[in-house]
Amino acid sequence: MRAILSWVIVSAVAGFVMLGTLAWADEKKAEKISEDKLPKKVMDTIKDRFPEAKITSAEKETEDGKVVYDIELTHKGRKYEMDIQEDGTLIEIEKQVDIKDLPKAVTKALETKYPNAKLEEIMEVNKAKGKKETPDHYEVVLVTADKKKLEVTVSLDGKTIKAEKAEPNK
Repeated sequence: MRAILSWVIVSAVAGFVMLGTLAWADEKKAEKISEDKLPKKVMDTIKDRFPEAKITSAEKETEDGKVVYDIELTHKGRKYEMDIQEDGTLIEIEKQVDIKDLPKAVTKALETKYPNAKLEEIMEVNKAKGKKETPDHYEVVLVTADKKKLEVTVSLDGKTIKAEKAEPNK
């Protein structure tokens, strides 16, 4: 009887591990799509915020069980990124900013942690609710003094910094 019970427990645990792995893999899949394949509600959200937007990249992915479109665009010479749910709900918007527009606390934190680094791209990440955007953090792509390319997430006050290797296309 113990052998059967042990086998059932091991099988159940293995099943949960496999399901979790499959769910994680599904969550991480991103599919590049063309602008003409974007749902009308997603396009309406983009055009509502940025009437003259030029979409440079679009991906369809699943986050927390929901279909989300990750859109990269330019508008009036500035780079933006948007995360929009299939129903047109705007989740997040990132805006390219100049180094001179970074809060002093963020600049100081980056200089302290990565002396002599070259900042390649700075994005202000904003959470969106309806028409309201609230700054949440900064994402900075930089090259360290020893030539490592990193994507660094910095809190608005500069107190929290997390780094990961930058994606090849960044």
